[in-house]
Amino acid sequence: MTFDLHGPLARAVSMHIDAPPEQVWALVSDVTRIGEFSPETFEAEWTRGSTGPEVGASFKGHVRRNGVGPTYWSPCQVTACVPNEVFEFAVGTDDVTLNNWGYRLEPESGGTLVTEYFRIEPSLVMRLYWTLLGPLRGRTNERGMRTTLERMKAVLERDH
Repeated sequence: MTFDLHGPLARAVSMHIDAPPEQVWALVSDVTRIGEFSPETFEAEWTRGSTGPEVGASFKGHVRRNGVGPTYWSPCQVTACVPNEVFEFAVGTDDVTLNNWGYRLEPESGGTLVTEYFRIEPSLVMRLYWTLLGPLRGRTNERGMRTTLERMKAVLERDH
């Protein structure tokens, strides 16, 4: 799945991490570790018999919206999975995707340029939501992505 990371329904944050793409990939594709890094998703687990990253694998994330609530489980499905390059997933039910999240990795200066991004699905309901709450939610998501990447960077550079 490829989409515009800078379109009206998307946001992206990039950060250089002084670790090779293989190490960054191992971290971003292990959804069970997201609780260590994300300010909103405090745990995740593979579901429906899935045990690791591959296209079609299912997992659910336990989210505390804005870090304070409400708290809910979000079903997710991996939509793109290329080791050391890209890990993407859709959030929503089997019938309705609400948004998409992912990580793109590029070798850079002996380390990795990591881009975390999200894109709202362009359905009428989601476009309306984004028109009304997009500016605020977009800023919140950008701060959250930056925090997530900073925390990942600290772990990967400490272990590297």
